[in-house]
Amino acid sequence: MSESQAAPAFDRTIVEGPISSAVWKLAWPTMLQNLIAGVQGFVDHAMVGHYVGYQGNAAIGVSWQIFLIVIVFVASLYSGMNVLVARFAGAGERDKVNRTVWQAFLVSSFLAVAVFAPIGYFASPWLLSFVNAEASVQAEALPYLRIMFVFSVGMLHFFMLGGALRAAGDARTPLRLGVMLTVFNIALNVVLIRGLGPIPAFGTKGAAMGTVIAGAVVSIYAFYLLFSGRLVVQLRGLDLRPDRKIIASLFRFGLPTGFQGIAMNIGGVILLRFVGSLAQSSEAQAAYAVSYMQLFSLVTHTAIALMSSAAAVAGQNLGAGRPERTAVTPRAAATVGLRVAVPLGLMFLLVPRFLLGLFGLDDPIVLGLGQQFLAFLSVSSILLTVALSYTGALQGTGDTKSPMWITLISQLALPLAWCAAFDAWRGLQPTDIWLAILLAHFTRASLSVLRFGAGRWRAIEVDIGD
Repeated sequence: MSESQAAPAFDRTIVEGPISSAVWKLAWPTMLQNLIAGVQGFVDHAMVGHYVGYQGNAAIGVSWQIFLIVIVFVASLYSGMNVLVARFAGAGERDKVNRTVWQAFLVSSFLAVAVFAPIGYFASPWLLSFVNAEASVQAEALPYLRIMFVFSVGMLHFFMLGGALRAAGDARTPLRLGVMLTVFNIALNVVLIRGLGPIPAFGTKGAAMGTVIAGAVVSIYAFYLLFSGRLVVQLRGLDLRPDRKIIASLFRFGLPTGFQGIAMNIGGVILLRFVGSLAQSSEAQAAYAVSYMQLFSLVTHTAIALMSSAAAVAGQNLGAGRPERTAVTPRAAATVGLRVAVPLGLMFLLVPRFLLGLFGLDDPIVLGLGQQFLAFLSVSSILLTVALSYTGALQGTGDTKSPMWITLISQLALPLAWCAAFDAWRGLQPTDIWLAILLAHFTRASLSVLRFGAGRWRAIEVDIGD
């Protein structure tokens, strides 16, 4: 028996059983993993808020908004990888699954180490100035951001491996690895942020140190599992040289997603610049960081899990020659997601001060801005869930260009034009920015549903040769 035959079989219930069950089977472990991972962000912000102050909260929020540009571009390769892996898994072509994952590892490693690390290190001061971060916030954010740029390759590999396994139908292994990562990360951050014994308190910088150390350790263990042959994806016995045809396919399907992610996060950075231009900029940035990047992440993590699940189910069924099952996938994913998004939206509306207080926010101005923002986000929670369910289905079929154009319109052009217009007309107010974000989510959801309904994804072909 060969090594590839000894690997666990692909889960055929994804292409043969009920669609709702297939979506849920892949979604719930990812939802749980993302929610558990969100605890790490809560711990970071709560500890930094208590030991450093709201300037530390603002620093982490600003830094992550900048660093997400790198994450989403490298993740674009992973999106291309997921398209290929889902199609090949649905067709039962194991060797192509394994080869695709290895080539994604090679390309993303080169980009992370040789391109983004040096550029990010030297560009960090300019990027922080661009978003109008105050001097006190920049002092906390600069070392944090540089650590993330230079040492994040392990964390990126963790994201890659999780995506590959989920696209191949295994969502439980990424859940186990994600729990390990979060527990290790929290333990490190508790020590590094506040200090313990001979270990000094690193404050905001300690949060970045814990994140990159935990990501490196867990990703090394994950690669051990892949080379052991015990997972549905395995890397032993492969030709380890770069394969131009596979790499070209990764970029073909991945680059639109990368441009989509970059556009979305550039929009986020420019929105931060607008937030930084407000009269009470540091208070507004702290409210933005905690409300949008932490509390709303409960919705975002759930919606991203559904996007990943919808992509895998849609792609595998298309690969298995069953487009009629692909057609009902996003609706099933959205139905599942709304059962989570609606209760979370009600929490944002009914108990905002309690939620903000969990992060050590007690400044009256910050609390007022955060409460105001969460009211808008209570509606956005529903819209984003629908948007990402349909985005995932489009991407899973190989239609990665449509979500890119939808994002350019909804997440970049619309909110930025809105803010610029009000800024020029009468001076920008916080509610102008909060409403711009809500309108962006509404537009993205509407266009995504309409585009998937057009059905052009049925004609997309995927091939990397034998």
